[in-house]
Amino acid sequence: MHLTRILPIVGLFAVAACQTAPAPPSGFLASYDALEAPGFSLRASVAQRRDESALDRLERVHLQPAVLTEGAGEALDQGERDAVLREVDRRLCFALSRRFTLVPEPSEDAGVVRTAVTRIRPTGRVASAVSAVAGHFASVPLLDIRIPGTTGGLAVESELLGPDGAQLAAVTWNRNATVIGREGSSLSRIGDAVQLTGAAGGTVERAFSTEARERRPVDDPDPCAAYGPRRNPPRWVASKLFGFATGLYQPEVEGLARPADAEPTP
Repeated sequence: MHLTRILPIVGLFAVAACQTAPAPPSGFLASYDALEAPGFSLRASVAQRRDESALDRLERVHLQPAVLTEGAGEALDQGERDAVLREVDRRLCFALSRRFTLVPEPSEDAGVVRTAVTRIRPTGRVASAVSAVAGHFASVPLLDIRIPGTTGGLAVESELLGPDGAQLAAVTWNRNATVIGREGSSLSRIGDAVQLTGAAGGTVERAFSTEARERRPVDDPDPCAAYGPRRNPPRWVASKLFGFATGLYQPEVEGLARPADAEPTP
């Protein structure tokens, strides 16, 4: 059967298979009351709430480092878990610095963002290699075709507390990489989780931002400089070349976040 006839059939199967069920509450958030889906999402399960008037009055926030809830990522080693947490921290910092003034320490006039990774589903490495090989023979522009049941996933809970400790906004987000999507096959067990941190950060940004809070230029100096550059053209080129040659995504080639206490690159 010709590829153009197969793809619609595979696509219908993928739509049914790519929806991610809600993750059970971990108990990390101060409250789960009134969390609702902000709209239809094909791939992720999202629930959120926010106090818009209180958020509009808040300008400064402090980001606490993300933590793992009990049992999250237990199939991974400590280095892999730490790498995912750093990526979550980096993505949140980059996203929220476009909406708020980020302060390095808690203060009386600043809110606090608390975040937990509640699930890390490892990427199936053998199946990813098979998918990468198959992708060379049946490539689809801008999309990767994966073997069902072997994709990784990530779940995050985050909340923004006001200076008085009241919960101003909260969001829960859970998503698996899809069998047809933009998450590339990877031999790294955290390949999919790392790729999904960008979507998680964007979801938190939207959940904590009212319509009145538009994106703005990043402060100078960059409050997120400790995590590495926001754009790294050499890394981007290396990643594209590696992906073209192998059909695989490799987090280390893409450029994992440095630890927050590392010295910024000049």
